[in-house]
Amino acid sequence: VQLQASGGGLVQRGESLRLSCAASEPISRIDVMGWYRQAPGKQRELVAKITSGGLTKYADSVKGRFTISRDNLKNTVPLEIKSLQPEDTAVYYCNAGFACSSWDCTIPYWGQGTLVTVSS
Repeated sequence: VQLQASGGGLVQRGESLRLSCAASEPISRIDVMGWYRQAPGKQRELVAKITSGGLTKYADSVKGRFTISRDNLKNTVPLEIKSLQPEDTAVYYCNAGFACSSWDCTIPYWGQGTLVTVSS
């Protein structure tokens, strides 16, 4: 599976962004799709996940501000981000998971990231 993340950019504190992840295979066949991020000097961390059935999981730090969804017609996984803060600055990566048990997948695929920079 090839994944392409897009939509990043430079924004001001409080603004919104919409990231998108396009997959080379039908996302309806992908067990779990997710967004992760990696800030400078930090480890990659989970932002949000969504199952093929539409169940979602969010990191505590983004609940209420980030929304993940699946668009099966466009074959994309959007990530809506509101009220961006400087601590949201990171490279955001798209992830596809197969052979999943609950939220843990044994076969992951990663796409190139998209940089989000939030200025104060």
